[in-house]
Amino acid sequence: MKFNKSIEAFEEAYRVIPGGVDSPVRAFSSVGGTPPFIDRGEGGYLIDIDGNRYIDFVQSWGPLIFGHCDSDIEQAVEHSIKKGLSFGAPTTTETELANEIVEMFDNIDKLRFVSSGTEAVMSALRLARGYTYRDDIIKFKGCYHGHSDSLLVQAGSGATTFGTPSSPGVPADLTKHTLLATYNDIDSVKKCFEDSDGIACVIIEPIAGNMGLVPATDKFLEEIRELCNEYGALLIFDEVMSGFRASLKGSQGITTVTPDIVTWGKVIGAGMPVGAFGASAKIMARLSPEGDIYQAGTLSGNPIAMSAGLASIKKLKVNPEIYETLNQRAVRLMEGFEEGAKEAGIDIVTDTRGSMFGFFFSDKQVTNFDEALENNSKRFGEFHNKMLANGIYLACSAYETGFISTATTDEMIEESIKVAKEVMKELR
Repeated sequence: MKFNKSIEAFEEAYRVIPGGVDSPVRAFSSVGGTPPFIDRGEGGYLIDIDGNRYIDFVQSWGPLIFGHCDSDIEQAVEHSIKKGLSFGAPTTTETELANEIVEMFDNIDKLRFVSSGTEAVMSALRLARGYTYRDDIIKFKGCYHGHSDSLLVQAGSGATTFGTPSSPGVPADLTKHTLLATYNDIDSVKKCFEDSDGIACVIIEPIAGNMGLVPATDKFLEEIRELCNEYGALLIFDEVMSGFRASLKGSQGITTVTPDIVTWGKVIGAGMPVGAFGASAKIMARLSPEGDIYQAGTLSGNPIAMSAGLASIKKLKVNPEIYETLNQRAVRLMEGFEEGAKEAGIDIVTDTRGSMFGFFFSDKQVTNFDEALENNSKRFGEFHNKMLANGIYLACSAYETGFISTATTDEMIEESIKVAKEVMKELR
């Protein structure tokens, strides 16, 4: 494959955009090489400006369950666009989409739309703090919840860590209220509760997708729920990545644990800039203008995004069987990667949840972020580059999750496995 046009485009972008990209991971820093600049998507494929075609296992980082340019979603968007791009005023489509989502969950009575997963989480934390009249929150090392100040923290010393800023521009006075625990380690969570004067909430990706695919165990989630009940804290499930992906109900379709607040991202807008957070009527009643906790957004409930999301969610609800097909393809892909690694004498561990998949070049199953960091990231970079050169588009980080869409055919899966096996031999 040739990347001449992408190289030129990257150099031009670098002159006017920091790092040449509008989101850091896109720069391919952790895998090396130049990021392909995309011209268009077609079903399960991406085509870059050099004309190279790739089997797409990123799918805009998850939300495109029906692949690129789904005709039903396109039709809904085109119909909405003709009415206007934005009003900054309520539309009935917001209510329709909210109803479609709310009726699926016993623990969600109301939700509010925002413009991104980051904004959804930020707002959910404010709601939890305002509802409980407490400042401290618990999050987990390796779980990414967006780039708001309270969540950009790094671990300090000791078994329990009060967060310190992980980026310049983030005041320590904010992150000191964020306590860091270890994923799948309940003792670390207990110590956070013991060390704080008052925990407002525990926020967790029940199926972590930003340290690679690392699911929480049912027992771990159950124990967190018990601690929240004991201390009067709220439990927030960040389902920005797993919502409508791991199952129709996200992690709540897999675990029996019930959170107090749930956040979603662009998956509920079929890839459009949208997010949402929802909870019981009692909790949501504290939000302005009904209550005293302020949250607002001019583009919240954007009619184009709402129309796209409504078409996608309705399509999912009438075709729930697609999750079994998506999972079968995810499992087959990971089985193929395992076969190729075994033949090449390379260590690899894999996992799947619904249409989500992940793998590490490691000799042991990964259960938390520290274990994820032990994987062979150099090998991943080599693997990624060779796969890309052979037309397979994987997430450009060893700590991200892959996604299967309904447009990803069995033939695409087998082709990807064939390429992976050849690449594994070269890595050997």
